[in-house]
Order: sequence, then C-alpha cells, then structure tokens
Amino acid sequence: MKLLVLLVFFSCSAFSEEIKVLSGGAARGFVEPIAATLPGHSVKFDFQTMGRLQQSLAAGQSADMLIITTEVVERLEKDGRIPAGKGTPLARVGIGVAVHEKAPLPDISTPEAMRRTLLAVKSVVYINPKTGTSGKYVEEMFSRLGIFENMKSKATLIDSGYAVEPVGRGEVELGIHQISEILPVKGVRLVGPLPAEFQRYTVYVGVPLNDRKSVKDLVSHLTSAQAREHLTRAGYTSPQ
Repeated sequence: MKLLVLLVFFSCSAFSEEIKVLSGGAARGFVEPIAATLPGHSVKFDFQTMGRLQQSLAAGQSADMLIITTEVVERLEKDGRIPAGKGTPLARVGIGVAVHEKAPLPDISTPEAMRRTLLAVKSVVYINPKTGTSGKYVEEMFSRLGIFENMKSKATLIDSGYAVEPVGRGEVELGIHQISEILPVKGVRLVGPLPAEFQRYTVYVGVPLNDRKSVKDLVSHLTSAQAREHLTRAGYTSPQ
C-alpha cells in the first residue's frame, strides 16, 4: 500500500510542475486565464511594467519564461540576456481612452477631436513613460498635437498596475492606457481606441528561458485555438 502511494506521488510530481513566468502587466488579462487551464501544470506569474521587469532580470530574478514586448525582446537579445530567435508572438494590444462609467463619452474620433477633448478635461492619467510601454506613446501624441505643455500640469503618472483606476474612483477625468488594462477596471468604460494616426500596438512575445517540456506546453497552450478565441474578449487581437 505504501509503495502504491509513493508511486502515485512521484508519478504526479513528474507530470505536474510549477512554471514561473515574468510578464508585462498589460498581458495579464489574456495570459492569466488561459494559463489557468493548462493541463497538468501550475503557472506562477509575476506581472511587472517593462521597465521594472528589465531591472528585475538585471538584478538576477529567475524565471522559466518571459512575456515581454517585441521592443524589449530586441534589447535583451542584443545584450545577450535572452536567447535569440526563441520568442513566439502571443497577442497584440492597442491604446485606448477611458472615462468614468457615468460620464458622457467624449469625441476622440479624429486627431482634432482628440485634441479638443484633451484640452477640455481637467485631469488625465497614464502610465509613467519611464516604467511602462504606453506612456511614451501618450506623450508622443501630446507632442504631435502641440499640447504637451498644456497637459503637463493636469497629468497624473502611475508607475505600475491599472493606470486608469483613479478614473474609476472619480479622482481623474480621463485615462489613457492599453485597452487590455482598461477593460478589467471597475467604474470605468472604454471610450474607444486612439485615432489611427496615434495608435501604437504592442505585441507580447513568449520567450522560454529553458528547455523544460512544461514551458513548451505553456507556449503551445497560449497560442492554441482556445487562446485565440479569448483574445477579443480580453481586449487583444492576434499578433499576426
């Protein structure tokens, strides 16, 4: 009997492994629920901004897999921090605008409409460009619209997490962040994506850091038909 128990224990241990994944925060809404359905393995995520994630790697944080933007992939490959050519594109996400769920929807349909809306609001929040991917694109848009100085005095910068949460709490009038980071936030609603002239898409890539079969299984699971069906509901599109 004891032998049978030991055989069952070691059999389960052999096929069930914990996979440690260091991931960009904006990929959370897609990868976390899909990874939870991976048969036979448990996935432990650590979600960070791209800036902090790179600092964590430099400080020696270990992981079995990274989920990072193509821009960061190129940088880490160039520095020799990750193996070249091992990444698999998982999902693409654009930047959107959010307001409080009870607020009227502003016009953001054209660059000029976006400019009028930004100048009219009393406050705006977005991710800190020094730590998050979308923040630099937001400020690039401000500059192209010629309103960068106007926006500085009414901007709140968030270093990590859901940047539009202050909008849901009624503390800030307008939020700009990746769409996948807007949809899960309570108290807000998505106005829509940025005008095409300013839209910047971020592609998230899965990069295995070892050759464990469980890690390969996770990559396959995140690119499966089941995963593709989940993309739109979570605010993403296919990376191709």
